[in-house]
Amino acid sequence: MADPSSQSNYISVAIRHLSLEWSLDFPIRTICGTAVYELEVKGNEVAEVILDTADLVIDSVHVDGSSVEFSLGAKHPVMGSALHIPILHPAIKGGSVKLAIKYETTTDCMALQWLDKEQTQGGKFPFLFSQCQPIYARSLVPIQDTPSVKFTYNARVTAVLPVLMSAILISPASTGPPHDGRKIGQDKVTYVFLQSVPIPSYLLAIASGNLRYRPLPVPKGKDWTSGVWAEEELADAAEWEFKEDTTKFLEAEEKITVPYRFGVYDLLVLPPSFPYGGMENACVTFVTPTLLTGDRTLVDVVVHEITHSWFGNGITHANACHFWLNEGWTTYIERLLQQILRTPAHRDFSFLIGSKMLYDDLKLYESRPAYQRLEIAFEHGENPDDAYSSVPYEKGANFLLHIERTLGGLDVFLPYIRNYVQTFMGKSITTQEWKDHLYAYYREHGTRDNVEALDSLDWDAWLHGEGLTLPVPIEYDMTLARQSNVLADRWDKARTSINLQELFDASDLQKLDANQVVVFLERLQSYAALPKSHINFLGSTYSFATTPNAEIRLRFYQVALLDPQSDAAREYAVDAAAWVVGRETTRGQSEEGRKGVVKGRMKFCRPIFRALYAVDAELALGTYRRHKLAFHPIARNLIEKVRTNGACTVVLIIDH
Repeated sequence: MADPSSQSNYISVAIRHLSLEWSLDFPIRTICGTAVYELEVKGNEVAEVILDTADLVIDSVHVDGSSVEFSLGAKHPVMGSALHIPILHPAIKGGSVKLAIKYETTTDCMALQWLDKEQTQGGKFPFLFSQCQPIYARSLVPIQDTPSVKFTYNARVTAVLPVLMSAILISPASTGPPHDGRKIGQDKVTYVFLQSVPIPSYLLAIASGNLRYRPLPVPKGKDWTSGVWAEEELADAAEWEFKEDTTKFLEAEEKITVPYRFGVYDLLVLPPSFPYGGMENACVTFVTPTLLTGDRTLVDVVVHEITHSWFGNGITHANACHFWLNEGWTTYIERLLQQILRTPAHRDFSFLIGSKMLYDDLKLYESRPAYQRLEIAFEHGENPDDAYSSVPYEKGANFLLHIERTLGGLDVFLPYIRNYVQTFMGKSITTQEWKDHLYAYYREHGTRDNVEALDSLDWDAWLHGEGLTLPVPIEYDMTLARQSNVLADRWDKARTSINLQELFDASDLQKLDANQVVVFLERLQSYAALPKSHINFLGSTYSFATTPNAEIRLRFYQVALLDPQSDAAREYAVDAAAWVVGRETTRGQSEEGRKGVVKGRMKFCRPIFRALYAVDAELALGTYRRHKLAFHPIARNLIEKVRTNGACTVVLIIDH
């Protein structure tokens, strides 16, 4: 079945290599240049190439060296405009076609966010970064914007600021002087990149800003390198945060799969408007600055992104209907590494933490149950971002855990995982192809009991089932959650107490790590809302109201805003609103002179705005409108729903 999110004719003719010649123009916020394509003809008598585009200005098109007339189809609100390019002589199967397109992006480009210097950490230079997943590469370059097509690419990018792409930086060298020793922000330098491993379009990525590089230690015998990039002002903090664990994670991953293929594994710490925790762009993972806590408590996010090098970047979902294959497998393997690097209890604890997000999102999609499924039957032109949630991650990972346990444990399932990677590395697959391979493997390498165990699974319930729970209850080792739950129970029982200082103090958290604190706060949300006095004491005694750890601060505000009608919710809504847009202050003091950080990561800003809207719609709307341009276009799309009434008055509705 063709990708429901693409208008391209990739089934008939497919891109195999892309060459980019780009120039970055920060003052007018555009990328202009040329894209040259080498395409493989897969059908017979192919008379045209159709590429996906969105809000691009096409200047000229050449086919096999000759200028041709092209046409742009009507703009679809989700899929953009199909670019139709005639082939002068109909191509036959096995043949090739070469295209050259001169074009430029526009300020409506969904893939790019151009930041003013004031929106960066250093405040000296502007910044640019991209986010092409799931279907926004078409606003960056004319492309077959489907994960079913993989291609290699090379690029030459000229800019007045250092540039990174999802490819190996050939020149200038990352270990050399910044910007090749030229004056940053003034002199133009051409950066040269090569991506020799075929990747899908959503992994095209670019970033440009006042960046600095720090190498990370690499285990002996490895043929890959690793490092971290960040704005100059954050480079040392970023190096400290990630140098201890990143390459250990990568080495451990290789032991359970196959060797890392991309040659370079770098991290780029982006400005705070980045809408995700991380994005697994090939060769350089983009990460949120909220990971820089100064205590390495959130670096496990990197495990997830590293795992995508095999599950997603290596084995790729054929289209958005099968997105869970990327995220479910990645989440499952990420947690398997928790068991290998730590203990089985840590693995189950990660599942427990994820279960809260899963059930919250299943509840949010109660009115759109199709998005509660693992395998979603998207309609042609439906926006896959509308279904973005923890469901493919958490429900998918739990399904794989259930399969592992049903088959008899890791000793039985781990050899299959390695075979799965070896079989499909470099390919794009569907859920059915994965299922067929799973059965084929155990028929050949397993026992009759293994096949019967697979037959016992309720496949339809897992893949197509809807509802607020998993098809089968999954039990987790609760060892690491026990202290968190006991402390939460104590707070619940003390809700009528007036002498809280006699019952609780900061030492309550001494034996809890950051994840256990998160579970404690999530457990509190399962009880009735605490009185305002208790929330005040909770926030001050444990420093939750001022902690720089965004994971903990989010959960604290969720506890405070639990009852939208309460005095506590009305008071803390003001604090939460200031926090999410980077205007937080010490309680009772002026914000003047205080530089905050916008919480652009959707994991934080979406639930905060939903909670604010429930407490004080005017506060939520006013805060968002004043600061909306600080958020990435993708985040803005998912925070806001614009509706028009009969009088054509636009009303902003904050919801899921």
